[in-house]
Amino acid sequence: MTLTIISGLMIVIGFILNARNHPAAVPTFIAAFIIGGYHSFLNAYHDLVYERKLNVDVLMILAAIGASLIGYWAEGALLIFIFSLAESLEAMSMAKTSQAITELMKVTPDVARRYTENGRIEEVDTAELKVGDRLQVRKGESIPIDGTLDTQAAVINEAAITGEPLAVTKQRGDEVIGGTINEEAAFDMIVTVEDQNTLFSKIIRMVEEAQDSPSKTDSKIQQIEDSYVKIVLLAVPVFILLMPLAFGWSFEEAFYRGMVLLTVASPCALVASVAPANLSTISRSAKNGISFKGGDVIDRATDIKAVVFDKTGTLTKGKPEVVGSFYRDDADKSLIDQLVVSAETSSTHPIATAFLKAYPDIKAIPLENLQDLTGKGFEFQYEGNTWRVGNRAFALDETDHLAISAAENERVLQAESEGKTVIFVSKMGHFQASYALADQLKPDAKITIDLLHDLDVQTVMLTGDEARTANFIAKEIGIDDVRSNLLPQDKASIIKELQETYGSIAMVGDGINDAPALATSDVGFALGSGTDVAMETADVVLIQDDLAQIPFSLGVSNSTRRIVLQNILFSISVIVILIVSNLFQIINLPLGVIGHEGSTILVILNSLRLLRYRK
Repeated sequence: MTLTIISGLMIVIGFILNARNHPAAVPTFIAAFIIGGYHSFLNAYHDLVYERKLNVDVLMILAAIGASLIGYWAEGALLIFIFSLAESLEAMSMAKTSQAITELMKVTPDVARRYTENGRIEEVDTAELKVGDRLQVRKGESIPIDGTLDTQAAVINEAAITGEPLAVTKQRGDEVIGGTINEEAAFDMIVTVEDQNTLFSKIIRMVEEAQDSPSKTDSKIQQIEDSYVKIVLLAVPVFILLMPLAFGWSFEEAFYRGMVLLTVASPCALVASVAPANLSTISRSAKNGISFKGGDVIDRATDIKAVVFDKTGTLTKGKPEVVGSFYRDDADKSLIDQLVVSAETSSTHPIATAFLKAYPDIKAIPLENLQDLTGKGFEFQYEGNTWRVGNRAFALDETDHLAISAAENERVLQAESEGKTVIFVSKMGHFQASYALADQLKPDAKITIDLLHDLDVQTVMLTGDEARTANFIAKEIGIDDVRSNLLPQDKASIIKELQETYGSIAMVGDGINDAPALATSDVGFALGSGTDVAMETADVVLIQDDLAQIPFSLGVSNSTRRIVLQNILFSISVIVILIVSNLFQIINLPLGVIGHEGSTILVILNSLRLLRYRK
């Protein structure tokens, strides 16, 4: 841009000198030509010598030189100036698409406070940190790297990762993520990863790789640029030779019009039709917590006809919670809760974790002969009676028709029909209480399904659950198609079957067992909280675990395709109009350059609208 401005000032000086018939006018225009065309010459030379291909810079330089050879020094310099100005504005516009990754890089601090062996604190570069290092993070500071909390508790703002504005409380041993912010008192942490393996580092790498990965449309346009330039270079001499014969033009007029043709036929706008749009989409998505792995993924996302969801950990939280309880005698409620918590305290099973989370204030009491029977539940003695906590077959003595009443049984069946897991509590084989547990749906699950339906996209759920549970959940959130009782290895084959039914399929998953299905689908979405294998296999990573970003991804992809088509049609139309206008001598070289480069800038600005895309 600096050289462009200098070139423009020299052109102004050249016009002033030319008006006074000063001999320095032509050298001034030549200087403006050389200064303004410096970068274009470098680009043309690099592509010609090292890449063995021709680009639009070659056309512009030849057109400017040609105009100068027949005495149009001012027009030649002006052509280079306008072309250079357009290139500079294009570079500045494209820089906007890189802001997302720049903002990501600013999130994690460059310096960390590390404890030395004698307990003192030293400031070191984050890149120097090793696994096992102990760090101090002061109030208000960003956590420099991923690790585990080594203080009793800490309050951390994780909005940069989860998008949630409310801070969360972490306990000793909990994971803390680099780039999140310490809201309260200083705390210590232990480093668990190298700097290049942090979550933010992975995100930045994915965005960088995506920006360097063109779409198929962009690749095709880039491939035809060399051939297109060759055709123009061959057509211009033919044009110059034929026009005097066809229209009776003088050779000078035909040569001048040939230079105009060389300029207006250049595919600058066409070449810029796709890449800025894809980069804008990648940057806008990164800012929204979505990482596309390249322009080709954006292309494929526009063709999606159905989205397939893994249930556990994707549509649901992946952890059972106690959502209801029923007692034969309400007077026994406190005792039964205490007995159940006392038994579950000895287990690390997810169901035990659910009980301990549901009743955090209940103190465990001693139980006699406590047995943890795998796949069944707990059996223990309390005050001379045998108690059992577990599944129906284990807890109830159903040979005794009084073990559970019809009303109690009806309540249990109702809970099971809603997809809940029922845990029974019995004394001497007779029903005393039941607890309903469920893997709760994520808050954004139903909204996501509704938004996908608004985009005319079908939804499918895959689960290993039995059909009754799966159908209840599907009905609750509006899923169109359900496949239940599946083994992990069944998912990839189901994806192939669905592709035959619906066409292009997107798969959403978070675990290692989802990786084959993610790879088989046309577009794989992985949750940022999922396994590294899922994130590596997927085409799109939802960094914030926000399911509503799936319809956002499809929506912005559709908008990208529309804008790319607009750009291509507009750029081709402008080229045709300018060529015809030149044929009828309606435009001169400066107007041709303005029309041509103006179309390039408009195409880029149209693409930059994607940076402001809204849901």
